[in-house]
Amino acid sequence: DVQLQASGGGLVQAGGSLRLSCAASGFTFDDWAIGWFRQAPGTEREGVSCTSSSDSAPYYAPSVKGRFTISTDNAKNMVYLQMDSLKPEDTAVYYCAADPFWAIRGGTCAGRWHDYGNWGQGTQVTVSS
Repeated sequence: DVQLQASGGGLVQAGGSLRLSCAASGFTFDDWAIGWFRQAPGTEREGVSCTSSSDSAPYYAPSVKGRFTISTDNAKNMVYLQMDSLKPEDTAVYYCAADPFWAIRGGTCAGRWHDYGNWGQGTQVTVSS
């Protein structure tokens, strides 16, 4: 069974940093796309960042590009999201998700966010102003 467990959320002041971790099991990263999503109250879930071995570079949503960095530790089956220069609008529940790369339409890990079928529980990130 594929399992994903996100952790590392918390309360931080604007301008601060957090690193989210996602422990993955039941698959290897070789042929999978892995993404970070977030959902703020009253909003739809949005894709924040993703990566795969088939992509030439990770994807970042425009709102986080230059501030967030996704990375993987294949040996440990871990995915990380380093979040720097945090803003109050980054406040949300953050989720990690994964699916075989071939299942994500569009040819990139960000091709179609709704195609991600394996989700972990979320971790709350709150950024105070």
